[in-house]
Amino acid sequence: MQKITPFLWFDTQAEEAANYYVSIFSNSTLGDISRYPEGGPRPAGMAMGVNFSLDGLDFIALNAGPEFTFTEAISMFVSCEDQAEVDYFWEKLTEGGQESRCGWLKDKFGVSWQVIPKQMGEYLGNPDPEKAGRAMQAMMGMSKIIIDDLKNA
Repeated sequence: MQKITPFLWFDTQAEEAANYYVSIFSNSTLGDISRYPEGGPRPAGMAMGVNFSLDGLDFIALNAGPEFTFTEAISMFVSCEDQAEVDYFWEKLTEGGQESRCGWLKDKFGVSWQVIPKQMGEYLGNPDPEKAGRAMQAMMGMSKIIIDDLKNA
């Protein structure tokens, strides 16, 4: 097990979310699932904890009730090689979810994601402040990041 593992609190969708995420990311697996027993605080048989791995990174999902929900204060950052990868992850993760700005979105479970091309840092960090500023302005007007629009800014 890795030293630090993201732990996601769900109301009732931990198993569904883990299966959904594993279906999107390559090199991903569903691990052990513990279930609530009879007499527990949730319905018997409901997934309590779900271990899963996304592209080699371990996660734990817990069905613990509606007391806490996800916010944008924590997000999953997906570094993409090219526009095709940006398009793929954007389409999959916004399905049933909600687009936001600057490459951010919420998936259908309320988890926030950033789908960002690796080239974005190059354009935003351009040593020419005018070019960097134009790239920043272009990004600020986008939901899904379009690499060519950043490049052409």
